[in-house]
Amino acid sequence: MPSTVGSDHAVQSSTERIQRFGRVPRLVHRTTGWLMALCLGTAACLYFGPLAEFVGRRLLVVAVHEFSGILLPVPVLLGLLSPDFRAELKRLNRFAKYDAEWLRLALRRRPGRQAGKFNAGQKLYASWIAGAVPVMLFTGLLMWFGGLLPWIPRSSAIFVHDWLALAIAVVIIGHIRMAYRDPLARQGMRTGYVRKDWARKEHPRWIDPD
Repeated sequence: MPSTVGSDHAVQSSTERIQRFGRVPRLVHRTTGWLMALCLGTAACLYFGPLAEFVGRRLLVVAVHEFSGILLPVPVLLGLLSPDFRAELKRLNRFAKYDAEWLRLALRRRPGRQAGKFNAGQKLYASWIAGAVPVMLFTGLLMWFGGLLPWIPRSSAIFVHDWLALAIAVVIIGHIRMAYRDPLARQGMRTGYVRKDWARKEHPRWIDPD
């Protein structure tokens, strides 16, 4: 059956896409995600007895944990060479007036939250992770090389490392949960593109990012 002019327009608008993320930001996000998963997965195998017994090979697990932790900042540092990635960091690091309103509505679980390319929750998450990873790296090195800074007790480094790791795990689980509640937004991170009609309806500022 031939389609009408109106239906052709509807099909075209539903398949028209806009770029959400470039190749470098997606590669940095994906690589950092896998390294973080290795860090948290091996940490779980080291700290929980049943998992440690199931996996075994403790020395190998320790080595994977240490080297994945050291490599964790590398994707972001390499990404800084890309203008596209630096532009995304600039947007993440800039809070707008509507971000306060977004947080207020989010705490009350109310719809109608306006956001730029990144919402206020994503900005807070990125800032928190950017601060937590250097602390984890520093305390991890103190645990690995006990005599690196002898005036800092190793027990203090272990205390900070363990509790901050638990906090990171909780926050990342929340981040993944939010991502799985929005499959089209997740598609934007996976493929780099989202449907324009959906973005115009759900996230109008994505079309004209601030």
